[in-house]
Amino acid sequence: MGKVNLEDILLTPLKTINTDGGNVRHVIKTTDKNFKGFGEAYFSNINSGSIKAWKRHNKMSMNLVVPLGSVKFVFYDDEQSLFLEKEIGEKNYSLITVPPGIWFGFMGIGSSDSIVLNIANIIHDPEEVSRVNQSEIKYNWS
Repeated sequence: MGKVNLEDILLTPLKTINTDGGNVRHVIKTTDKNFKGFGEAYFSNINSGSIKAWKRHNKMSMNLVVPLGSVKFVFYDDEQSLFLEKEIGEKNYSLITVPPGIWFGFMGIGSSDSIVLNIANIIHDPEEVSRVNQSEIKYNWS
């Protein structure tokens, strides 16, 4: 893993196609520049007002989308003590591409529970993830 920083995080607006009976929402194609391969896809639920923080994937590239609800993602550059915030969800339907090596956490900010989809380039491996308690990275979530 080479040197990464917050500028390496990409926000890509996504296409929603309105159809009778329910919309179609695109996420990622193998031809997209942010596609780094496929290992697995999984959903995480986050309750409104809940916070899940902090972890850093050391090998995994993530493609994060919120198809239901609204979530605030916070990314932390520990070398420069800088934060980057991105809010995505139904009203700002976008994909966040995160390279390995960046600390992050997220908070449910919708009026109800939210769903986060991660399309990862590798299969989840608990040995490649670093975690610290929420209090160890000083960030004001309010």
